[in-house]
Amino acid sequence: MQQDSVGEENGSDAAAIRRSLRPALILSRRNITEHTTFVRHLLVGLADESIPAALICPPGQNIESVTPAPAAVFTHPPVALPLMEHIGIERLAGQLEKFKPTVLHCLCESRARLARQLSRLLDLPYVLMINSPAKRMQKLPISGHRCARITVPAETIRASVAKALPRFAGRVLQINIGAFVETDTICFTDPSRLPSIVVAHPLRHVSDFENFFQAIKSLRTDGREFMAAIMGTGPAEHRIRKLLVSLGLSDIVTIVPVLDPWRSVVVAGDIFVQPQPLRSFSVFLLEAMAVGTAVAACWGGVDDLIIPNETAVVFEPDSEPSIRQALKQLLDEHDFARRLATTAQEHIRANYSVSAMVSATMRTYLEAQQYKL
Repeated sequence: MQQDSVGEENGSDAAAIRRSLRPALILSRRNITEHTTFVRHLLVGLADESIPAALICPPGQNIESVTPAPAAVFTHPPVALPLMEHIGIERLAGQLEKFKPTVLHCLCESRARLARQLSRLLDLPYVLMINSPAKRMQKLPISGHRCARITVPAETIRASVAKALPRFAGRVLQINIGAFVETDTICFTDPSRLPSIVVAHPLRHVSDFENFFQAIKSLRTDGREFMAAIMGTGPAEHRIRKLLVSLGLSDIVTIVPVLDPWRSVVVAGDIFVQPQPLRSFSVFLLEAMAVGTAVAACWGGVDDLIIPNETAVVFEPDSEPSIRQALKQLLDEHDFARRLATTAQEHIRANYSVSAMVSATMRTYLEAQQYKL
């Protein structure tokens, strides 16, 4: 009986601690468009623990895509115009006070200045998430007084942050982004279906796709049949479409915007291709591995998910022969592709659990709340 009462007491203490958490999450446009599943999983996990959360989002975004659980939503800046980020911060702080947040969590380094200003106005500690090893990281506006933790989703980024921001090295914590792993692999499960390739990459530069297009043109010339879909948007879209026409590939390559849910596009593919080195942690790549596609990825960036010939086949950046060889191997050796996909799923299941992500984030909030300002 005494043991039961101790257990009940500990459980009530844990519940009281959870009730003390009221995080306000600061989101960027990229969080909403590319990191949708990450934000959704985090919000659902907090809701399952009865932890209320507020969202601070840029204007003009599809907030419904990331808020399946009830959340208080605030918009900042009030108008989506350049140089408006500093307008209306006092008003936003006044609105947030009614929610009574206990900690701020900035999910993207692009909104680090807003997090710093709000933490000062609200007299709150904050957690900053850094998603990429940016070259100008030293210039990030981070408060040495109020930034209690810096979280990163990959060891590559952790090492970069510790080197670039040595005064914050002791506050850096790696929390892997979680994903739900499908029971089976999806690549090459239907022999009657034409093989398909999916690419998720912003359409900013034509040069990002030139060698990939040349590689699939060579494979097509050699008699291989397949379809390809490129999911992304950007200023180079028109020129990329013109390049597809000039190469005679417009009948087998389709360009689609980043759809919601974009996992539905990823699961339509047998092969997922990351055509350029990753400048930040890719939730697209994480999801592609979780659903069981065979991955061909470019080496030379944030490569934590990429283990050569275990979770992905690897090709050299800007090398058409290297890209062609990687795709040829996956298209020709279906058993190898499926083994690769299965190994990747096992890696994600072991290291990128959603429940572990939510638990680690909650612990970080509690540590931040105890941080002495």
